[in-house]
Amino acid sequence: MSELAQGQPDAGISMPASIILQKLHDEAPADHFTLDWLMSNLHKQSFGLIMLVLAIVAVAPGISVVGGLLLLIPAFQMIVGRSAPAFPRWIAARPLPTRRLGAVVQRAITTLGYLEKMVYPRWPTPPGTTRRVVGFIVMMLSARLILTPIPLSNILPALVIALISLAYAEEDGLVLAISLLVGLAVIAVDVAIIWEMVHGAKWIKPSI
Repeated sequence: MSELAQGQPDAGISMPASIILQKLHDEAPADHFTLDWLMSNLHKQSFGLIMLVLAIVAVAPGISVVGGLLLLIPAFQMIVGRSAPAFPRWIAARPLPTRRLGAVVQRAITTLGYLEKMVYPRWPTPPGTTRRVVGFIVMMLSARLILTPIPLSNILPALVIALISLAYAEEDGLVLAISLLVGLAVIAVDVAIIWEMVHGAKWIKPSI
């Protein structure tokens, strides 16, 4: 492979994400997998599908920070207008533990099976603008996932990213709009909490 592990141009996934995930789960190496392996096994390597898989990685205990850091890469690439995701070679070849993902992926497959009945192409959106907005929201949620060192705090932003990614991959403008609003609400709540903490700290008098 070249210096960058290249994806193909962004496009809707040709088969349900749950089926693709099940195939990945069944064929995953026993000990470790890499982004090289992941990219080579995805039928259409769209931003949406790549971010969906990474969001599921971000839900898994022990490697949620890794998933969040990896999500920053395609999110930034969407903001700057790239047509397909790409990872530096040294990241694409880095091993990630398979065993931590097994139970999370199985639950994700079950959940996606239900969601796929409600997520389908509708409400077309401007491709360029949509890509940048999705990239910005995913980047903000990924930063929140990485910077909040509280147990289980990774679950909410990772799930929102997963829903955004699924809607984006399926070109469902309605679900995408709803999930982006949820993402903005999560970010707004975090900003409000940080503001209150900083504002409250100003009123704390130093002890004598």
